Amino acid sequence: MQTNNMSAVTEFILLGFQANQTARMIMFLLLLVVYCATISMNLLIITLVSTSKNLHTPMYLFISQLFINDILLTTEISPNTLHILLNNGATITFIGCISQLYFFGASEASECLILTVMSYDRYVAICNPLRYTSIMTTTYCIKLVVTSWLAGMSSMMITFITTSVQNFCGPNTIDHFFCDLVPLLELSCSDTYIVQLEASLLGIPLVFIPIIIILFSYTQIIVTILNIPSSTGRQKAFSTCSSHLIVVSIFYWTLFGVYILPTKGKTLSINKSLSLLYTVFTSLINPIIYSLKNNDIKKALHEHIYTRAPCKSL
Repeated sequence: MQTNNMSAVTEFILLGFQANQTARMIMFLLLLVVYCATISMNLLIITLVSTSKNLHTPMYLFISQLFINDILLTTEISPNTLHILLNNGATITFIGCISQLYFFGASEASECLILTVMSYDRYVAICNPLRYTSIMTTTYCIKLVVTSWLAGMSSMMITFITTSVQNFCGPNTIDHFFCDLVPLLELSCSDTYIVQLEASLLGIPLVFIPIIIILFSYTQIIVTILNIPSSTGRQKAFSTCSSHLIVVSIFYWTLFGVYILPTKGKTLSINKSLSLLYTVFTSLINPIIYSLKNNDIKKALHEHIYTRAPCKSL
């Protein structure tokens, strides 16, 4: 075959955001601040959940898992993006590119499942409060968390294997800031039908079924809240799930904007901007949302600061 006479690609060139040096330096400083703030805020809330006894509940266990995943996701993307911005592009080895694709996909898949588990937790808490403690036991919650992580990581292993055996023998320039599946497959000299079919089939249990569960859960939650007689009770019930609802909306809106909506009329700059939003900025937005709208976390933060403040003499 003709491809056998061509040398295999051993590295790829990530173009990142093509702009003048001033614009790239501004983006570099912005992303550096965002990355540092993301790590700090997520670690802070994880620490609060692990140290504050008031936060030792299923809901905050799931929140801490979400923030652990956010740290992993932004760490997979941000440092290399900063390097690309500094150098106006950068090379990445074939193994490094495939590995980044795997860990990115595993983080995204795990987040879909964790968000689904969180919606189920809110469904049980609001729609079946009397049985909440008997259903959401510690053992059961740990099983849900472990299953979410294992399902996310193992499912993406299929895509990792089939993509790694693709033949890359032609152009090696990726017009993106990380190794995403679609732009990577565009460079393949092999038939990509199987990989694309696998990605579509994996989207059913990892994206569409979780969306159906989330929509069902919140439909039942809204019906239950509307049947609460007092406005105070309705407001209190809704406040326990409003943060999660906002996080879910932002996550799926950006995810659908990149992978589901038609690409006609959508430029590469728009596509990369949306990708930057859900890979980097949502990891910062999530802890901000939970910090601003959750009284338990704000109370735990106040106690954490107060107990560690130096004693002042009268």
